[in-house]
Amino acid sequence: MPFSVSARLAGMMFLTYVIWGSWYMTIGTYLTATLKFSGTEAGAIFGTTALASMISPLIVGLVADRFFSTERVLSALFFLGAIVLWLIPQATSFTAVYSLMLVYCLIFFPAVPLTNSLAMRQMTDAQRQFPPIRIFAPLGWILISVTVSWLGIEAAPTPFLIASAISVMMGAFCLILPHTPPGTGHGKTTWKTLLGLDALVLLKDRSYLVFLIASVLACIPLTFYFSFTNAYLNDVGVANAAGKMSLGQVSEVLMTLAMPWVFKRISIKNVLLIGLAAWALRYVLLAFGNADSGMWMFYAAILIHGVCFTFFFFTGSIYTDSTAPPALRNTAQGLLTFMTYGVGMFLGSLSSGTAVDLFTTTVNGVEQRNWMGFWLTSAAGAAAIALMLLLVFRSSKQEPARG
Repeated sequence: MPFSVSARLAGMMFLTYVIWGSWYMTIGTYLTATLKFSGTEAGAIFGTTALASMISPLIVGLVADRFFSTERVLSALFFLGAIVLWLIPQATSFTAVYSLMLVYCLIFFPAVPLTNSLAMRQMTDAQRQFPPIRIFAPLGWILISVTVSWLGIEAAPTPFLIASAISVMMGAFCLILPHTPPGTGHGKTTWKTLLGLDALVLLKDRSYLVFLIASVLACIPLTFYFSFTNAYLNDVGVANAAGKMSLGQVSEVLMTLAMPWVFKRISIKNVLLIGLAAWALRYVLLAFGNADSGMWMFYAAILIHGVCFTFFFFTGSIYTDSTAPPALRNTAQGLLTFMTYGVGMFLGSLSSGTAVDLFTTTVNGVEQRNWMGFWLTSAAGAAAIALMLLLVFRSSKQEPARG
């Protein structure tokens, strides 16, 4: 792959995750500490990311598969997203914030599978060529997380404005990405294809069906971390929480580079089991850590992010691309996003918000949260799902991820 192409793909990954990282890890703090929303309200708003992932990626992926070039679809999405991001800080009521976040997520989250698909369309060996491109995603996340922390704006609406400005840049940048036209040989367009249901053909592959079910279940406890870790660390007095949390993306870079080795030696089932075990351990560390002598537990919980995250989302993209027919790769990535970022994380977002409120009491008008109970419940959920997968899929075919 020519350097000019790989450099543009790296820039695409970098800017996409700068935009996402600008607001994603700190939105829980902004909603609860600044706007004073309840845990249930904050969880519902965070859940718009999952709800959007169930609605738009399949259809937008289909558009890129059949009608328009992927880079132009991406450009339109980022320009529209910039407008909505600029409006979000002007809203203060739950209804207004929820509505705007839902609209934005409907625009942004199709971009995630489309960037993966566009990159892989330029490659001859995704297993070898994709990791060096993909590492620029966590690098972008690290940069913006450190910046937000350094500026001291974790509880402010400013991250949305930063994301809006960068989204305008990304919309323009997409126009110089490698031309990625729609696929060919689709046949007649039907309602089934318009709804992106063609990708369901992948479920005839038993190994892929097992993988998809496991990924959905795993995403439920995963969401607890993304929804409330930043709010938790700020609540217990950890300074520069967003900056410290960016260490998780450092470990993600290292694990991304190691994934080709993992793919050759570990089955999909075992990748998921290792990842779930890491999530359970992470939650135990968060439960017993503190901002003083137990700070090392917080650092450890953050640093195992590479295993926790990469063993699901990175693996899923590679495995899906290798399984899907060439003409359905965008739609297949949309299906994966629908099931994981959509169904799994929607259930997780609702569960995490409800759990926060269940572990919250009001004393003399001041809310006090039992964070230890919250995180131990999360750990138990991850461990229970790991055990269930171990038992349910014991007789399934043990097949390495193909890439």
